[in-house]
Amino acid sequence: MLLRHTVVAGLATVGLAATTLIAAPAVADTSARCSIPFLGPVCAPDTVVLDGHQLQRAKFAVLTGDRTAKAALDNLLTSADDALTAGPWTVTAKSQLPPSGDKHDYLSLAPYWWATKPVTPDNPWGCPFVQKDGVRNPLVDSIPDHAARGDAFAAIYELSLAWYYTGDARYARRAALDLRTWFLDAATKMNPNMNFAQGIPCKVDGRGIGIIEFAEAFPEVVDATQILAGTGAPGWSAADQRGITDWYTQFLTWLRTNKNGTDEAAATNNHGSFYDMMAATLALGTGQRDLARTIVRDAEKKRIDVQIAADGSQPQEVSRTRSWHYSLFNLVALTRLAQIGRHVGVDLWHYKNPADAGILNAVDVMIPAATQGQSVWKYPELDFRQYAALDVLHAAADVGDAKARAALPHVPVEPGGDVYPVRPAAEQLDDIAKA
Repeated sequence: MLLRHTVVAGLATVGLAATTLIAAPAVADTSARCSIPFLGPVCAPDTVVLDGHQLQRAKFAVLTGDRTAKAALDNLLTSADDALTAGPWTVTAKSQLPPSGDKHDYLSLAPYWWATKPVTPDNPWGCPFVQKDGVRNPLVDSIPDHAARGDAFAAIYELSLAWYYTGDARYARRAALDLRTWFLDAATKMNPNMNFAQGIPCKVDGRGIGIIEFAEAFPEVVDATQILAGTGAPGWSAADQRGITDWYTQFLTWLRTNKNGTDEAAATNNHGSFYDMMAATLALGTGQRDLARTIVRDAEKKRIDVQIAADGSQPQEVSRTRSWHYSLFNLVALTRLAQIGRHVGVDLWHYKNPADAGILNAVDVMIPAATQGQSVWKYPELDFRQYAALDVLHAAADVGDAKARAALPHVPVEPGGDVYPVRPAAEQLDDIAKA
């Protein structure tokens, strides 16, 4: 009983402190005042994709014993605890040299391209390569940067969120170590470019299409650094934040000026959606609010007008051999982009294209298969994962989609359990790289 009274009294203090901090103008020491002993961060962090106030409400829900929030946090902490002893990761750990000769450059191979000839001393790759859509070549795993990127970014995100919810400094310090190793330390940092992503042996060193390897998860890193910086997290200094903001700025410049970046920006399918989502994240995360707003607003015509049909289907995604995966994958990008839009005053959620369709229509099309299985999905899918729809439906329900909300209890939960209530932004739950 004494413990319960202590928690309730602490929550009253937290509520007053958080209200004061939210209402107060930004000052230099705000982050230092965002933590309370035993409870940790209490402010709504100034996140870019995530809604900081939604995080704050989720934290209060955990502290007051809400079962859904508590179960989601337990699932998150299981992953975060593993991340405490994993890594840190670096692009310099690979044995292969990129075409530049600099191991600090990110390097990866196109996942759906395969050799057609035997490997010989004269033809060490088995060239020429041909494409097999949706069939992933295990050769890509011989270069570790892609997998390391995935592990590092997931760990950084989970650790930062674990710090926010628990106030346990171990999580913050480990997130800071992982961030410095990948982005800041001279011996291990990645150069802010993707010149050599998804190359095809004997054909091309790198392609704009490879940028999606970062775009699908990199905004989580930006939100993680916003959480750490905005809550005075131990182990993450003002100098660290300045350093990584400079890295973000350089990377955004590369994205917007390099041919690989402009090629990806011109893509009309999920690649273009993820490019916009990452560019808008970086713009907002580096203080370029007007640019972020422009990117989101332009997505109305560049993305929703050309991607979503009158019936809510996504023609460019359902034509793939992995139609279920890619339809949801594109919706991950669009729903996150819509969340960024709410930060900059653009309502992408409810925009309707000339066919009178929008993001929520595209989400609703996924509901029958999400609740009943592959038998009601009329398009090809090589590896149907029913649970992959869960996060997208959560995101739509958050903005008032009654159909999505009603469907949620009938959608299987992903392996590891539902984390969305404490990490409220859609993720790709059926990771092809790990399938």
